[in-house]
Amino acid sequence: MRPEPAPAPLLIACALGIEHLALRTGDSGGAGGPYTVVRTGMGPKAAARSVTRHLGTGALAGAAVLATGFCAGLAPGMHPGDLVVAEETRDPRGSVPCVGTELLAKELGRLLPGRTVHTGPLTGSDHVVRGHERSGLFATGAIAVDMESAATLLTAVRVGERPVAAVRVVVDAPEHELVRIGTVRGGISAFRVLRSVLPAFFEWHRSLQLPRR
Repeated sequence: MRPEPAPAPLLIACALGIEHLALRTGDSGGAGGPYTVVRTGMGPKAAARSVTRHLGTGALAGAAVLATGFCAGLAPGMHPGDLVVAEETRDPRGSVPCVGTELLAKELGRLLPGRTVHTGPLTGSDHVVRGHERSGLFATGAIAVDMESAATLLTAVRVGERPVAAVRVVVDAPEHELVRIGTVRGGISAFRVLRSVLPAFFEWHRSLQLPRR
């Protein structure tokens, strides 16, 4: 009888030091296999460089990739601390469909009762989006925007076929625009939520190991 193949590793990518801190100090129990949390640096170019470098190593060559961190909500009625699970990520270079959106949304809802979980397209930008730009992006069908998720996932699938996903925590929204992360209640709320998401990521990763029919 042949031994079971080792589970594919999981690469969790975030951009900012505060996001990395939240993930490092969160609940890391229940991992379904080896995982690595990487701080890519801010912006799509930094994200693409970092993901290319990490997926080029032997240990992470076949890794599933999940982009996470904070985002700006685009839909009216969103609040800091809401969660966004991407159905796809998109930017001017193209779109990438995400795997397991429904499972991630379900697990996050179970893990964080009372927090609203939104699903839909997550768009990318090369700068911080504010004011009137939000309504323009919302008109394209996107529900949230960040600077790294689209570049992270597009780079990941171009390096090699693999499952990808993106989960973001809303740090500001049309009616709750923040100037600086961590200096007001909304930023603190988003940080606390991000500290709590790892078990849902691990459940998603575990589901990828099941035989596909």
